[in-house]
Amino acid sequence: MLVDLHLHESTYSSDSKMTLQEMVEDARAKGLDGICVTDHDSMGLREFAQAYSKEVGFPIFVGVEYYSLWGDITAFGIDSFPKERVAAQAFIDHVAAQGGFCIACHPFRNNNRGLEEHLRDVRGLNGVEVLNGSTSLQANRRALSLCRELGLCPIGASDAHWTSQLGKYATWLPEHVDNMADFVRVLKSGRCKPAIRTEDGYHIVDDF
Repeated sequence: MLVDLHLHESTYSSDSKMTLQEMVEDARAKGLDGICVTDHDSMGLREFAQAYSKEVGFPIFVGVEYYSLWGDITAFGIDSFPKERVAAQAFIDHVAAQGGFCIACHPFRNNNRGLEEHLRDVRGLNGVEVLNGSTSLQANRRALSLCRELGLCPIGASDAHWTSQLGKYATWLPEHVDNMADFVRVLKSGRCKPAIRTEDGYHIVDDF
């Protein structure tokens, strides 16, 4: 199963130019099997997305991209998150207490919103975006190197705000899932791998 784990929808992410309908249509056309909506500090789309997912028969998992004091972290499988900015460790602990899964977003992108070397300082982080569609190859490779060193799950995601970006990178899951509980369970299995979209489809990669 191929899922883009980092997407922004226009209702709650003001910098996005995509509706959920457009996202699903484009994802299907590009060969994805599911998408994740990770709006900035919001899970407001969750109920609508759950209903729409059932209507169109396409898995949609709603998480959040939370801006911690050390940088952005996406999380899945949680019912709530702090309404104010808190330390990265505090947010990670909050996610862990709810049984969720959290990922360091674009840790080395040059926008001061990644955890960077703080990846070494936090405990309980589950994954690292080693392929982020809005981040340079050099920065993605730094993320891959540190992800391996720390033994975390490597994640591929587009971080798309418009459909031309959607699906550039994705994450391969070893089984098909259609609900959040199973999605988090498979992410925690340690068997997921990043994937790159090319003209002839997606290629699952260990290195790039």
